[in-house]
Amino acid sequence: MNVSGILFENTVIHSKFLQREVKIDFYFPKYPGSFSEISLLLINDGQNMKELGLINILENLYSGNSIRPILCAGIHAGHERKMEYGTAIQSDYLGRGAKAGLYTSSITQEVLPFINKKFHRFHFTEKAFAGFSLGGLMALDIVWNYPLEFNKAGIFSGSLWWRSLDHTHDEYEDELHRIMHQQIKKGKFTPGLKFFLTTGSFDETHDRNKNGIIDSIDDTIALINELGSLGYKNEKDIRYINYEDGRHDIATWARAMPEFLKWGWGK
Repeated sequence: MNVSGILFENTVIHSKFLQREVKIDFYFPKYPGSFSEISLLLINDGQNMKELGLINILENLYSGNSIRPILCAGIHAGHERKMEYGTAIQSDYLGRGAKAGLYTSSITQEVLPFINKKFHRFHFTEKAFAGFSLGGLMALDIVWNYPLEFNKAGIFSGSLWWRSLDHTHDEYEDELHRIMHQQIKKGKFTPGLKFFLTTGSFDETHDRNKNGIIDSIDDTIALINELGSLGYKNEKDIRYINYEDGRHDIATWARAMPEFLKWGWGK
């Protein structure tokens, strides 16, 4: 289907790992000539792309000759979203994310091979993964653990608080129990890997360490610091935007999406 210069297709594949059907929506520019070189961007919570206004965002950017060609693949979440999204290495303290490893396997062993076959005429110059909230955490987890497959992560209000122990527990410590931070702390620098992160000052009201900064921002800055300790540099490898009036909602992420796309694929 052609919508204002953006080609839209959708498909459903069966995932043996998740034991369910996975719906994927594809968005790419209707350009004359060859698509010999194009980037691939996977997006979690693909069911929200209409509300996000992705087609209009892409149309505006292409019309302004602002970005290079991208094949966007919006992967719809399943009914067990809170079990399938998370970190593959372990569940959180309530057992959420228990199927994140299976979701990761579905992406790497089913979704990517399907896309490569379906769009065999394309040569993907690079691959990226983005997501919102818990979907942002999942996107980051996959990019971090598959740096030879992906080279960019887009994390919009990511659930970076994801922890192995409840913060009300007497033994809880940020430095020990935030799962994604621990992965990065124990990881290594991969040249070419880049990160785009956003928060909103109204993402939430929680402030577990009582420092006057909401947890969403604290956790994001702490993660950026962990990346920095491995050698990733601000601006060069990391872009962080906080929206002072931003909330934990699709409207805020819709504002951030063009910035992410220009950051990642700007001409």
